[in-house]
Amino acid sequence: MLAHLNIRPENARLYGLTSSDLVEYLSPHHHGYHSFWLEPNTAIAFNAMAEKANEAGIKLAICSAHRPFERQLAIWNAKASGKRAVLDINEQVVNIQGLNDDAIVDLILLWSALPGASRHHWGTDLDVFDAATIDVKALRLIEAEYVEDGPCAKLHAWLLENAYDFGFYFPFQRGQSAVSPEPWHISYFPESQLLLPQFDRAELAILLADSDMLLKHAVLVRLDALVDEYVLRIAQP
Repeated sequence: MLAHLNIRPENARLYGLTSSDLVEYLSPHHHGYHSFWLEPNTAIAFNAMAEKANEAGIKLAICSAHRPFERQLAIWNAKASGKRAVLDINEQVVNIQGLNDDAIVDLILLWSALPGASRHHWGTDLDVFDAATIDVKALRLIEAEYVEDGPCAKLHAWLLENAYDFGFYFPFQRGQSAVSPEPWHISYFPESQLLLPQFDRAELAILLADSDMLLKHAVLVRLDALVDEYVLRIAQP
């Protein structure tokens, strides 16, 4: 099913988008009606890759695609307030009570992007899983699910071998990105590589200053360094 949705105004400012649309991708691997919004060329490439993966017995499915600013802000605030678990580099839950604001910001950024700076805003980046081996409701999106005997290990191995042929790659890799390795996060680089250089940190500062983001002051005083480290430092295709 294809239906058009205009890029949100704040994302248009941040990434220089003026006329691009997203399209609705109806998932065949979720109970009932469930759709995701994708950049059009990303949707076409992903559909082709999913058909190929199916030949290998893998049900390549999406659990997250385009994510608006408000959703990313809700994730951030839930972690900053302690209502949602904050993990360290080893995926262990951290008690943030008693930590200073800078320490909490650094911990959140290991696994979650700044609102307005998430690659999920673009519609080119997806979190994926193998619906043949795990139900989306059981999925935790941790590395153990994608390696060795994890339910999505076969999927991850298949993507490492085949994703590039369809234009996808893993932007968050160990030693190549400040964000922790995410073997579930793939990016359609023919489009995403055009968007990243258009990122406008001045617009991001305005957007965050006008928001109800928790830990806002701690982020804004370090914003340039945080953008350099957590937005711009990524693995290359």
